[in-house]
Amino acid sequence: MTLRFAAAALALLAAVPLCAATPPRPAKPPASLPVPAKIVPADVERVAMTTELGTIVIDLDGKRAPLSTANFLRYVVGKRFDNMVFYRVMRLAWGEQPNGLVQAGLRGDPTRVLPPIPHESTATTGLKHVAGAISMARLGVGTATADFSILISDIPGLDAGQNPNDPEGYAVFGRVVEGLDVARKIYDVPLSPTAGSGVLKGQMIEKPVKVLTVRRVKVPVPPTVVAPQPPSATF
Repeated sequence: MTLRFAAAALALLAAVPLCAATPPRPAKPPASLPVPAKIVPADVERVAMTTELGTIVIDLDGKRAPLSTANFLRYVVGKRFDNMVFYRVMRLAWGEQPNGLVQAGLRGDPTRVLPPIPHESTATTGLKHVAGAISMARLGVGTATADFSILISDIPGLDAGQNPNDPEGYAVFGRVVEGLDVARKIYDVPLSPTAGSGVLKGQMIEKPVKVLTVRRVKVPVPPTVVAPQPPSATF
């Protein structure tokens, strides 16, 4: 990638933040769901996200990104992610294709969104925006709540220190371990030419893809490998 091309890429990423489009609030919102208790995540927390197009299995990095992982799990345990949708696809025209991400979440639903969480910079966690990464969507730093993106390709411009207009970058907190092909199916769905405003226009999914459930699942324990013993000496 040339320096000129890289600069153009970062300019576009700066213009297209991973922000959540907020839908109109209902006139009479339903009763709020119970607020889930605080969660202390394990080093690795696995969740299965069942969508209309298949299941995406994600390992959340509770060791390196504990705040984002615990926040995500509170929505999972409280079943607040049930029936949310993937609503946005960002397709980047440069580089090897497909290049971009898909975005899902609660879009500011006041009956389901929990308070925002502190930002976990990739400069601190060491995690990167590579293909399969899951990353918190936000407006300003420290405003992330219940929207997130799954990367279809490597997008290093979203890491901390890569974009002068947003030096904090975005917060990666896990990776897809199964079902990246399902995320790719979502990436390929038709987009509305008119929905959305500003930089989001042309990125909104024409028929949002429903997430049926998101549930914790057990992380498989790797089999114990027993080292072969040397033969006994004979006399």
